[in-house]
Amino acid sequence: MTESGPGRRGSYAKGVAKREEILTRALDVIAREGYRGASVKELADAVGLSQAGLLHYFDSKEELFTEILRKRDELDSVGQGLGGDLQQGLIAARTGEPLDIRSGYLDIIRHNADVPGLVHLFARLSVDAADPEHPAHQFFVTRGESLRGFFAEAVAAKQAAGEITDRVDSETIARLFQAVADGMQLQWMLEPDVDMAATVGALFELLAPGKQ
Repeated sequence: MTESGPGRRGSYAKGVAKREEILTRALDVIAREGYRGASVKELADAVGLSQAGLLHYFDSKEELFTEILRKRDELDSVGQGLGGDLQQGLIAARTGEPLDIRSGYLDIIRHNADVPGLVHLFARLSVDAADPEHPAHQFFVTRGESLRGFFAEAVAAKQAAGEITDRVDSETIARLFQAVADGMQLQWMLEPDVDMAATVGALFELLAPGKQ
């Protein structure tokens, strides 16, 4: 018979809270030490656990790193007023609420330049996740679909307002922005002096009405 009651619920809540603490502290460690310097041991030390104790909260090291990226996205979306949920961005776009996609998008890209360890983690894990059996595969597939859906809705609203050219459909524009942003991260890792935000910002200029 499955145990239930206040004790079990309290234990579950403590487990969720500890997991959130691990992810939040891990973000700080990777941002500070970089992806290569953030071993499971170092992450465990940061929250006062053994390596085995840390992995008790996750199925594997790969799942831990996937959840770290998920937590990063949650915090970034909170910073953009989406309440930690990209679906809220979709709802806002569909109901006509004003969305400053340019400044919000570029703010996140500028922030990424301040946390190179997380950029390295994202790039490495996204390549590994091309394998359908990798623990991060579905995360990246779902993330890409959500981001493009959010961006396409926002772009369509800007097109209707005459602020972005309608010569290219909004879904294609959304995919182009994703490709440019991901590609600029790779260039920036090789050439740290590259201004990622300025380059992505230039794409907005090219899509302005009347621009060729």
